[in-house]
Amino acid sequence: MTTVTASVASLRTAPVLERVTGGLLLGFVGALQVSIALAQILLAAMLISWVALRIQDRTRPAAPRFFVPLLAFAGLTLVSTAFSVDPMSSLIDSKQLLLLAIVPAVYDIARGPRAFRVIDVIISVGAAGAVYGIVQYGLLHYDNLGQRPQGTLTHYMTYSGVLMLAICAATSRLVFGTRDRIWPALIMPALVVALALTFTRNAWIGGCVAVGLLFVLKDFRLTALLPVVLATLFVVAPDGLVNRLTSTFDAQDPANQDRFAMIEIGARIVADRPLTGVGPNMVPMVYEQYRPDYAVNTVNPHLHNVALQIAAERGLPALAAWAWFVIALVVSLFRMFRRAPAATDGVDSEQRRVLTAAALASTAAMLAAGLFEYNFGDSEFLMLFLVLITLPFAAIRQTDASAAHT
Repeated sequence: MTTVTASVASLRTAPVLERVTGGLLLGFVGALQVSIALAQILLAAMLISWVALRIQDRTRPAAPRFFVPLLAFAGLTLVSTAFSVDPMSSLIDSKQLLLLAIVPAVYDIARGPRAFRVIDVIISVGAAGAVYGIVQYGLLHYDNLGQRPQGTLTHYMTYSGVLMLAICAATSRLVFGTRDRIWPALIMPALVVALALTFTRNAWIGGCVAVGLLFVLKDFRLTALLPVVLATLFVVAPDGLVNRLTSTFDAQDPANQDRFAMIEIGARIVADRPLTGVGPNMVPMVYEQYRPDYAVNTVNPHLHNVALQIAAERGLPALAAWAWFVIALVVSLFRMFRRAPAATDGVDSEQRRVLTAAALASTAAMLAAGLFEYNFGDSEFLMLFLVLITLPFAAIRQTDASAAHT
């Protein structure tokens, strides 16, 4: 084969591989709200295809600036693993760090107009999952704390978390878009109702904070709608949901009492091992020795608080790296939101604003819900969150010759 022939073959292969990689990204994002097994298979295929594309183009991977503190967080997690009370078990749990590769992959694959297609897939699949959750509640007796709607996912907590992120994306389309708003407007009631029916208070709080932030960013006067919507839901909601909501403010509620015990347990662990923590996934193993007498549960899988969990299992340096990541992300997103750049590469300023608003709302939701749940450690939630926060950075990248073929 001559050099000219090889060059022509390479040019023909590049668009095909680019389209395959883009299709795998859309499939992976859709599967995240359907099946963790399918999502992991598609993620692996997407990453392999993406690496092959980068090798073929002879280009190095890139990432937004917030990826640097994420790498620092990963490194400090491995340090914590080395000093874990059970290093091998912690090392196995640390495989979740591989999910951070989603950031550079999405940053590269979702350039230009493809970023907006990704968010449309998230909203559409979220709507389908919401309808299924409503069916579970209404027809299949998933209508109590013992059996809550979980969609096609394995746990109601994961289901409520991804619904919360889908609401962030749909609300951003509805509030900041000026065209094609019929679809998000039609599905929004299903998303809100499905989230309410999960009985999951941390996701309720996260969703309210995220929507409130979007209203403030658009027009502060819109925040007046939030209490109206909440009051309406309170009036029409079944007694079980109303009781669940009011229990949030009951200090004698067993779940709330156990939350106070977990705060004390986390503080004791951090006091004993401030630099490296007890190791990833080791909190259940040491729970009993730090458990106060008033704690309700004998053991818990985690401390139901993102910052507290990170500090206890990975140490204060890892918590500082995570906080650095959050601050760097929020600062970059706010700067991007205020800049509202002009249209290039098929992505106009309105679409970029929608993507940026969705990323800001998702971050606010993660932080607010993370006060009461370790959502940053939930693989499905983390993967969808990483996609959403990377999309606005990917959208503003100049598309090269190979990325132009979609």
